[in-house]
Amino acid sequence: MNLAAGEATGDYFLFLHADSRIDDPYLLSNALHALQSDPGGQERIAGHYCLRFIRTTNLNTVAYRYAEEKTAFNRVNTTNGDQGLLLTKGFFRHLGGFDESLPFLEDQRISARRFETEGFHRRYILMSMMMGLYSIGAESFFVRAPGVYQVQQETGKLLLSPFFGLIRRLMCDDWGLAGSIRIFYLLGRYIRGNSWQMFYFIDIRLRAMLGAGRYPFLTFHDRIFAPCINFRIFDALTGMLCFIWFMGVLAPFFWLLDYGELNSDSPREVA
Repeated sequence: MNLAAGEATGDYFLFLHADSRIDDPYLLSNALHALQSDPGGQERIAGHYCLRFIRTTNLNTVAYRYAEEKTAFNRVNTTNGDQGLLLTKGFFRHLGGFDESLPFLEDQRISARRFETEGFHRRYILMSMMMGLYSIGAESFFVRAPGVYQVQQETGKLLLSPFFGLIRRLMCDDWGLAGSIRIFYLLGRYIRGNSWQMFYFIDIRLRAMLGAGRYPFLTFHDRIFAPCINFRIFDALTGMLCFIWFMGVLAPFFWLLDYGELNSDSPREVA
């Protein structure tokens, strides 16, 4: 993408993943018009589109709706490369282009094919782990993660036990007790900042009753719930619950599940 930006001659850049499609012939021209008309100055603005998955099955309808509607928000961690990135050449160069130090993060892209072949919940759990650790600056995870990461094209379910094993090794070898407590405290702060997603999920579950485009529970979170938990003690409590859930529940669960996958009699393609 950086190489293409260096060769491009236009004043505007649109970065779009190869598995994303723009079906509306006016979508790009309307976006450019909105960008050019913004009174705040287009030199410091970037745009993205809402996302709709092209699916081959009707499974996990609520989960896909949850992911799709979230792409219309401008909240933290709701924008991904599949939605496109539209900005001026000047703004792109001011930002210094794409960070090439962590190409591993490119694999968090939200693709219906990946969700369907690897398992929706497995992919979402991995994405949440990656975004949480990336957001708190746990770079050691991403330095060592390529050694355990399986790039899966059309393979079976995504294996999560190697990632939980990596976190366990980091806790023992790199972070230590004090460092691990700090990591999970910061993760607690990150999760508290994303607590709106629980309320948003209730809105999605009640979509048939509430109607399209209505988010009363999300509004309740923003106006009432979030201010009430804006204290450090909640970061610590949430971090402790995060440790128990991920390392005490999910880690042994997926270790047993993945062990069964790898030792089953059915053939399994490995990339």
